[in-house]
Amino acid sequence: MAEGSLEQFGNRLARMHKHLRKWGRRTGASCWRLYEREIADQPLIVDWYDGDVVCWASERTRNETPEQEEAWLAAVVATIARALAVAPEQVFLKRRQRQEDRQHGGQYQPLERRGATKVVAEGALRFEVNLSDYLDTGLFLDHRPLRARVGAESTGKAVLNLFCYTGAFTCHAALGAAATTLSVDLSNTYLDWAARNLELNGQAVGERHRLVKADCLAWLAAAPRQAARFDLIVCDPPTFSNSTAMQEPFSVDRDHPGLIAGCARLLTPGGRLYFSTNSRGFELHADQLPGLTAKDITASTIPEDFRGRRSHRCWLVGT
Repeated sequence: MAEGSLEQFGNRLARMHKHLRKWGRRTGASCWRLYEREIADQPLIVDWYDGDVVCWASERTRNETPEQEEAWLAAVVATIARALAVAPEQVFLKRRQRQEDRQHGGQYQPLERRGATKVVAEGALRFEVNLSDYLDTGLFLDHRPLRARVGAESTGKAVLNLFCYTGAFTCHAALGAAATTLSVDLSNTYLDWAARNLELNGQAVGERHRLVKADCLAWLAAAPRQAARFDLIVCDPPTFSNSTAMQEPFSVDRDHPGLIAGCARLLTPGGRLYFSTNSRGFELHADQLPGLTAKDITASTIPEDFRGRRSHRCWLVGT
């Protein structure tokens, strides 16, 4: 085990945490990314959740026995606890492996049933996170600036949130005085979670804030025949999904032109679509989007704790 690199890892955590705590106090953030694979033989991602820590560990390239790997992971937990002054029980370790279905068959399936949930702050908003049971926690930290932007632009607007996950964008829109919100997702688990997040923020599911269980692609294909039109749409699809609940497998690299065009058909004149993806090799096929404008706004949507990291890309699309 490379003791030197673990010490370097711990020092980096402590240094970044000191900086980001000050930043968090200024901005109202209580959760942030501390580390993302900056040291070659420490392939880890570490996020702070207001006193608790989630660490995702990837496989190391070196050949290790299972015993050596377990020793490394134990040392990682101890290093994190020491660097951030938390108990080892407050470090939630997860193994990150390649997922065949990133939407409803992979990262969103339960890992265990510990139920380590808590409520965290994002400015004036509150969100429930689950630190233990899923690969992801229920709140994508890198979308913090885009959520704030959506909230600021939602006043009096009809807002659609596709692939809504736990409804964080919806909550920002609701507290931004959106006239209505409609949130669509295929998972009952995450729609229930979205309802709890709305309730945490003083909003109720009902005529003004609707949650719909549906395959987003199938719903979108049927939507042009409906009367509803939206002033603002958020579309943050999975990179890939082969969920059996979907009509056919989805790849954002391949299928995004049809997805974006389908969203654009639902925009009111002058409406806005925010399209985002975390696909690493993504290239927007603007030539397949006739009549639409697409402006890359990624730089303005990356928060302080993700600077220099490849988290997502984002476009503002209009007619």
